[in-house]
Amino acid sequence: MNQARKQGAKGAVISMTGFARAEASADGVQWVVEARSVNGKGRDLRCRLPQGMDGLEPAIRSAVETRITRGNVNVVLNLHRTETTGALRINRELLDQVVALAREISGPDAPPPSIDTLLSVRGVIDSAETQETEEQREVLEKAIAATVALAIDKLVAARTGEGAHLAIVLGTHLDEIERLTDAAAATACLQPEALRARLRQLVTALLEQVPALSEDRLAQEAALLITKADIREELDRLHAHIAQARAMLADGGAIGRRLDFLCQEFNREANTLCSKSADVELTRIGMNLKAVIEQFREQVQNIE
Repeated sequence: MNQARKQGAKGAVISMTGFARAEASADGVQWVVEARSVNGKGRDLRCRLPQGMDGLEPAIRSAVETRITRGNVNVVLNLHRTETTGALRINRELLDQVVALAREISGPDAPPPSIDTLLSVRGVIDSAETQETEEQREVLEKAIAATVALAIDKLVAARTGEGAHLAIVLGTHLDEIERLTDAAAATACLQPEALRARLRQLVTALLEQVPALSEDRLAQEAALLITKADIREELDRLHAHIAQARAMLADGGAIGRRLDFLCQEFNREANTLCSKSADVELTRIGMNLKAVIEQFREQVQNIE
């Protein structure tokens, strides 16, 4: 199976959450395969198989590893034999023991137990099952492996369908992040004047106590604060992160880890923007930006 199939079709965002079921039957045997997956940091597979079917685990592992990159995956196989493979027979050894015990308890002159009573004893009648040949087992395991592959295909389809919904939600969040970033850029033009007013208030109060403070010192402090409060770089990086996130969503595949890292970069810029803000409106925009970024990050945790 090629690498493209393993990582998902280009343009498809894959969720780590999904459920699928497949069933089949052959030669008096019915089986059902259920596969489900949930979020996980890596890929973790757990199988629950009937006794004697442990030989199927390598095939199940191969089917999962070639189709799924991340997520905790559980595969359950339920198997039921619908036909008796042998005729009924009497366990004569056990029957003799039951008759002897009845005579010992009731005495030699007591009438023998009835047929109904004897046949009701568990184990007196059982089925003489035909031993399954190695060839028959191989045929059965091959058929079950095909059903497992079908169940994994359905699971991947379910994860892809959920991923398509996630992509829409993430795109909406990115639109809101971009809107808030543009709003911050529009508000940033008021930042220098807000800083000057704030500094003048502080220094005016200070001048009342220390008249020796010069106007030159006031200008130097104002220039320093304005330089430190410049948020143009943060805004440029936010726009770059938005473009990168949209490109990842367009490419699809196993992008969950990269998007998670990008969320950290989004948060870093939003935090810096808030820390530099000297304007109430800019601070409000920054807090809203952080909230939307957190919503974006929560949804990213569901992506393969």
